[in-house]
Amino acid sequence: MAEYSTRGALESYEIKYASNADGELWDGYVRKHYHASLFHMFGWLNVINRTYGHKIYRLIAYERDGNADHRSSIMPGQPSTNIAGVLPLAQLKHFYFGNILISLPFLDGGGVLANCRAAEASLIQEAIRLGREVGASRIELRHEQRISCWDEITNVCASNLETPITTTINSDKARMLLALPESVETLLKSLKAKLRSQVRKPSKEGLICRTGGAELLSDFYKVFVANMRYLGSPVHSIEMMRTVLDEFSERSAIFVVYKSNVALAAGLVVGHNKTLRNLWASALRKYAPLGANMLLYLRMLEYACNHGYEVFDFGRSSPGEGTYRFKEQWGAKPMLLHWHYISLDGKSFNQENIDKERFKKAIRYWKMMPLNVTRLIGPAIRKHIGL
Repeated sequence: MAEYSTRGALESYEIKYASNADGELWDGYVRKHYHASLFHMFGWLNVINRTYGHKIYRLIAYERDGNADHRSSIMPGQPSTNIAGVLPLAQLKHFYFGNILISLPFLDGGGVLANCRAAEASLIQEAIRLGREVGASRIELRHEQRISCWDEITNVCASNLETPITTTINSDKARMLLALPESVETLLKSLKAKLRSQVRKPSKEGLICRTGGAELLSDFYKVFVANMRYLGSPVHSIEMMRTVLDEFSERSAIFVVYKSNVALAAGLVVGHNKTLRNLWASALRKYAPLGANMLLYLRMLEYACNHGYEVFDFGRSSPGEGTYRFKEQWGAKPMLLHWHYISLDGKSFNQENIDKERFKKAIRYWKMMPLNVTRLIGPAIRKHIGL
């Protein structure tokens, strides 16, 4: 690929802000891009805005007349378009948690999707301009690959004498991905004997798993609220899940594991192209000996195989942690995430240190709160925490 000048990128591409009427055009571009993920789809910003009221921005880069047509990231055989890239952004603004532009909050990915480095750079430069306009302290771009023009963006930021801007990349978390065989039976044969025994145990204990949609949401959320309180984390609003099911009704499903009509474990998945993503999954800790979590994942993997998905995404984990090891035993392999940060206020940014210092005490106190209280006030807090 040819080299492009980051400083001159905005001269080659026109940036426009998409409206709701541009959804079909936006998703048409996303579907044919090699590096597109579920979180680039137009509906995700709708979920964030409808659930929490956060201000959203949809940036589209268009090729100017006469500009060279670079489509190296577009799948072969796809129709031509003058869209050169897209960038979805949500603004989280709070007196305590700060004012941040994120692509995308609450999710593993999002970020810039472009045909080439010049289009990529033009979108990031516009994001920086927008960030300054709305008074944001930083911009977070969550990527599954390193941004190709990042070194150029970093050099431009470093040379800006008017307002100091710093950049950094954090790659301490990973998606856990399992390449799926044609059937769950083949998958089970590939597992170690101990794990196969654990998978068979829940059925012997009388546990069953139901698969459905919105009709299972209430039972899903009961388990989710309890698990989040156990982890010391404010819980998302049930409206978040309801809106996801609404926006992605044809590609989403809920799984709930029961014993005697009591929900013990639950998960919500959404598919995109050949990948089925596990967005949220929880289990009640006191029933862990029954193996409800094992049955939950078995049924989600079975669903993925039966619906023609080639990859199951277990979700985000930190290497070495318990959830990482749980996913690894199923055969999942890590793919490092690359979260790019642009600090607009001249202060260096360290996500790990901020999280530890700001939330350590809060987590301890949250675990001691009554469950109904955490369910009531959790969403009002969680909406401002982008993780």
